[in-house]
Amino acid sequence: MGSGLRLLGVFLAAELSLPATSVLLLVLLAGTNPTLLESPRLPPWPLVAVLAVPPLVAALVAAMGIASLSGGPRRARIRRELAIRWNRRDLGIGLAFGTGGLLLTIPAAALWSAWVGRDQAHSAIGEVFADRRLSLVVALIAFLTIWLVAPFCEEVLFRGVLWKALEHWHWNRWAIFAVTSALFSIAHLELTRTPLLLVISIPLGLARMYTGNLLASVIAHQMNNLFPAVGLLLATSGWLAA
Repeated sequence: MGSGLRLLGVFLAAELSLPATSVLLLVLLAGTNPTLLESPRLPPWPLVAVLAVPPLVAALVAAMGIASLSGGPRRARIRRELAIRWNRRDLGIGLAFGTGGLLLTIPAAALWSAWVGRDQAHSAIGEVFADRRLSLVVALIAFLTIWLVAPFCEEVLFRGVLWKALEHWHWNRWAIFAVTSALFSIAHLELTRTPLLLVISIPLGLARMYTGNLLASVIAHQMNNLFPAVGLLLATSGWLAA
């Protein structure tokens, strides 16, 4: 019970670090450029910083919390608690769930778009980058963040720390799958998109549950994010009409 409670505290601390880091970044950036916040839209480099840095900080908070507070031998504590194992079979299963999951999420996205209307059928990230033209370097950083960095950090929190906390409480694995999927969807704070995010989370949670390996759900998540990230790269770099 104690290990689960400590990990739940680590999860909450990591989640709270996301808005805290965003606010701190904006304050620091505004300190160097007082006119920054006067514009309705952030300039490209501050925008990418606010996109990339908070999830990295959250993952670091989670890792530090596990290393400091988790029970058991200190050696390999992070890898053990997060269920991180370099296993080619598990990575292949994660890729299969990510690829196969597109057969579920693409039709779900089409249905969701028809339900909410095309004018409302966009993510928060898509709205922030709408009608933007970025330099190739900035566009590539945004692409890599959305494709690789954000999925890794989100998986560390939800299907890493939170999943393990519930395992310490001896929850049924399907209950863990359901709770982590629901909280993952809600935590994005996109009310109209929550049902779609819940569908998207299904193959990610299944990859984690089937393999017992966090890296499988990371790969599945990165596969899910690949095509939106490519679309954003093409649109913001000017290679594709937004």
